[in-house]
Amino acid sequence: MRYIPRLVKPPKDSFFLFGPRGTGKSTWLLHAFPDALRLDLLDREVERKFLARPERLKDFVAPLQSGEVCIIDEVQHVPELLPVIHSLIEEKRGIQFILTGSSARKFRRSVGDLLGGRALMRHMYPFLASELKEEFSLEKALQFGLVPMVWQSEEPEEKLRAYVSTYLKEEVQAEGLVRQIGDFARFMEIATFSHGGIWTSTEIGREAQIKRQTVDNYLQILEDLLLAFTIPVFTRRAKRSLISHSKFYFFDVGVFRELRPKGPLDKEAELEGPALEGLVAQHLRAWVFSQRQTHHLYFWRTRTKIEIDFIIYGPTGFWAIEVKRNSRISIHDVKSLKIFQEEYPEATCFLLHGGKERQKIRGILCVPIEEFLKGLQPDKLLFDPIVGLK
Repeated sequence: MRYIPRLVKPPKDSFFLFGPRGTGKSTWLLHAFPDALRLDLLDREVERKFLARPERLKDFVAPLQSGEVCIIDEVQHVPELLPVIHSLIEEKRGIQFILTGSSARKFRRSVGDLLGGRALMRHMYPFLASELKEEFSLEKALQFGLVPMVWQSEEPEEKLRAYVSTYLKEEVQAEGLVRQIGDFARFMEIATFSHGGIWTSTEIGREAQIKRQTVDNYLQILEDLLLAFTIPVFTRRAKRSLISHSKFYFFDVGVFRELRPKGPLDKEAELEGPALEGLVAQHLRAWVFSQRQTHHLYFWRTRTKIEIDFIIYGPTGFWAIEVKRNSRISIHDVKSLKIFQEEYPEATCFLLHGGKERQKIRGILCVPIEEFLKGLQPDKLLFDPIVGLK
């Protein structure tokens, strides 16, 4: 399988690399740190050995010299290793520890204490269009998503089905995170109808026939396993009455499509809007978390249902982004952006559409979605107000 370089810049100090399974953490590390000492906790024998005696790690890294690297894959399988790693870092021997994880559930607090916070964390997401370059296909991405092991498979449909099944079995059922795997699987199916929409635990619980508290717990499991994320409403300097619920997305559009029930009553057209919005969401989220300075991803919706799909707010800019799958854009499509622009003249507002050409409507720049995604890179501004995409 051909290696596709990733746009991830590792720090020089020890760091944690978060990312769902199959997003290429180990592959990237193999190319970025080919001479590193490696400890794979997915190996059951290795896991058993360090569960029994976590302090064995000191013997494992004893031969390393200053400047050398130790990679510990899937450290959530043995969270008891974290205090040992902490003590080794405090010894200041100059060893760089790189800890990968596909779940934050077992050590949500410990990671912050160990690595000094967000500055020493990196995230690995599905492929970005800018990483795939000319290989990127919007149609393929919307159908199968951008998880590397799925994207590069000769049979992406079967690989995607196996990928989702593996998460249910190995990450949820095997770790005993839920008592009733059937309830959880049904919850995940029902959650697909909220992909790109407002998350309301009460309604989902009613549909899934489970308690609201259980729904909240299941949502936390999805977020801890990095399978889904929510974004809050933008409320800074609000003049209008806004809703309070968050929006929900699965981390990859292919996972969303695989989980979504299919049958005679499920029309393909109903998936196109949420799939496209989700594809943009996962790219924007990857950009936000790749920035050295803290940025935030929001959306905006008033109680009168005026909505902006995405707001990004941070030290390098303030952007409002609307996504439309139509190739023909009208004045009506930029109405929400014009209202937001009146309330927040500081914001750079633009619309992403399914066409092939740029255009301006009432002063709002409308950019083809594929062009925007291919131009989105971690080390560049999200959007330049003068020339458009950097």
